[in-house]
Amino acid sequence: MVLNNYAQKSFDRTFLKKMNPKLLISIGDFNGIGPEVILKSLIEHDFTTSTPIIISPFEVIQFYSTLLEPTLDLNFCHSFKNVVDDKTNVFWDEPFDSTITPGSISFASGLTAIKAIEKCLEHINIKNAQAMVTAPISKESVNLAGYSIPGHTELLAQKTNVNEVLMMLVSNKLRVALATTHIPISEVSTTLSQELLSNKIDLLNKSLIQDFGINKPKIAVFGLNPHAGDGGVIGMDEIDIIEPAITAAHQKGIHIKGPFAADGFFGHQLYTQFDAILAMYHDQGLVPFKLLSFGKGVNFTAGLPVIRTSPDHGTAFNISGENMANESSFKEAYGLALALIHNKKNV
Repeated sequence: MVLNNYAQKSFDRTFLKKMNPKLLISIGDFNGIGPEVILKSLIEHDFTTSTPIIISPFEVIQFYSTLLEPTLDLNFCHSFKNVVDDKTNVFWDEPFDSTITPGSISFASGLTAIKAIEKCLEHINIKNAQAMVTAPISKESVNLAGYSIPGHTELLAQKTNVNEVLMMLVSNKLRVALATTHIPISEVSTTLSQELLSNKIDLLNKSLIQDFGINKPKIAVFGLNPHAGDGGVIGMDEIDIIEPAITAAHQKGIHIKGPFAADGFFGHQLYTQFDAILAMYHDQGLVPFKLLSFGKGVNFTAGLPVIRTSPDHGTAFNISGENMANESSFKEAYGLALALIHNKKNV
């Protein structure tokens, strides 16, 4: 993999060559495009910067490798003792006898996706690797497998025993964090509270300093209602909840402004004046982010005890197995994970 935007601009390659970090890649839903974008991303990988280890049943990688030209030089291993630094490694340590059916939802693909995530966390915890990059999962498949979780962010928080995490979408200097994530739009207003927003603001500020190396980050906060409530005419959420949270953050010395109306904020390109944005709900932040990131956005989970990044797209079952998937977002996710490893050495 050629070093991407993050890895080219932000740090010393000598550090990577000396450390040679190991990055774990969870396979995601093996009936989606995850395996394809992983393999495509690693075709031109520079092994002097890191060692990739795909956490996946061997059969899955062999199946999707037949789609690609050129093929990768793969090292299949049942033990981390057999991981090598000059090849793409594939690790799995249990039997696999499931059918691979691109484009379908299944119990087996959901269970395998969860097992891959669990194996990543296990091996990071015992220092076998420094970060994880997760391929997309299907919430339907995962729920078929018996895991009632709305998404990766919530699952990782649960698995690492963390009460508060922050979903952040990153594309170079554009960073959009979410106050609420995978909940129905009808529940957003009742979920928001001054305490929740204060916690999210603190997490965002801390992550910008520690993970992204920004000494005095500037944060913008969106309102919830159209026109940020118009002084209470279109809702009181800004006055009752959002503004007090912003005031409390000011008192802590955080550089923060808002609440902004989201449409005008993006329409006037105010995002160029801030290091990050805190949006109130999923689509409020992600729709403009995906328009501006041109398919190269990265999902980063702040607040975890491990480094985790992911492409900003889903399983795309409709094109799975067709050799049509674009690997750009996954490449960016891998590069951001390397940048975050580098930045942590300075914390």
